[in-house]
Amino acid sequence: MSDTIKVAVIYGSTREGRFCDTVGSWVVDHIRRREAFSPMVIDPAAEPASAFAGRLDEADAFVVVTPEYNHSYPAALKALIDDYKAEWQAKPVAFVSYGGASGGVRAVEHLRDVFAELHAVGIRDGVMFPNVWEQFDEQGQPLQAQRFERGMQTLLARLAWWAETLREGRAARDYAQAVMLD
Repeated sequence: MSDTIKVAVIYGSTREGRFCDTVGSWVVDHIRRREAFSPMVIDPAAEPASAFAGRLDEADAFVVVTPEYNHSYPAALKALIDDYKAEWQAKPVAFVSYGGASGGVRAVEHLRDVFAELHAVGIRDGVMFPNVWEQFDEQGQPLQAQRFERGMQTLLARLAWWAETLREGRAARDYAQAVMLD
C-alpha cells in the first residue's frame, strides 16, 4: 500500500459558466503542493457519473467543491453521490464551498448529513468563499490569499490525519464486516 493519500476532488457544479473550475483548480493546486497527497479530479460535467467508480473506490479521502444553489447543493452532485455507496464508506470528506453571502455553508450542512448516511466521515474544518465573484483575481487566485490558504492548510492537515487513520482501520478490518457479530 502506498503512503500517498489519494484525494478525489469532486467538482459539484455542472452549470455552464460555472465558478467551480476556478475554486476547484485552486483546491487541486493546494493539494498538489503537499507530497503526502495525490489528487484526482472527479468532474460530473466532463464525464458521466458512472465513469467514477474506480477512482472513488481507490480514493483515501474526498474534497467536495460545491456551490450553494437555493440554500442547498446542486442536483448533479446529489446524483453523483447517490450512484455509489461502498466507495464512500469509512473515508473522510472535506468541503470547500462558495456562493453568495453565506459562502455555501448551507450546502455543506446538507452534504454532511448525506455523507454521514453513507458512513463517510465529514471533517469539521473547511474553506468557504462568501461572495465568491469578488474573492478571486483574473488569474484564479484569491485576493485575500493568506486568509484562505490558512484555512486550506488546516483542512488538509485534518484530512491527512483522518485519511491515514481510516485507511489503517480499513486495512485492519473490512468496514462491511464491522457489523458482523462474533
